[in-house]
Amino acid sequence: MAKRYSNDTHLTEQAYYILLSLLIPLHGYGIMQAVKRISNGKVVVGAGTVYGALDAMVQSGWVQLVAEEGRRKVYLITDEGKQILRRNLERVSQMSQAGEMMLPMMESDPIA
Repeated sequence: MAKRYSNDTHLTEQAYYILLSLLIPLHGYGIMQAVKRISNGKVVVGAGTVYGALDAMVQSGWVQLVAEEGRRKVYLITDEGKQILRRNLERVSQMSQAGEMMLPMMESDPIA
């Protein structure tokens, strides 16, 4: 049984890209391809990661099964999933802004 996510979950990089890919309906293999494409090849997810995450995301109400095409199950992000995606995007954006602000301090010599 997959672990259920909570609404204050800080998404892993893989989970973030899986949710992001599901802004359009996709099946598991399509998700794997979309994650690789969206991340410019920096994130590659395997079947076990995708299906484990999908199970947990469905249980958490972030993703829903929208169709079955033979053996393929097609998923789509829910409104709750979009809220989680937005929260995580804002969190990462704030961290990035703080890093940009502090970058000059990292480049200076603290002893000088």
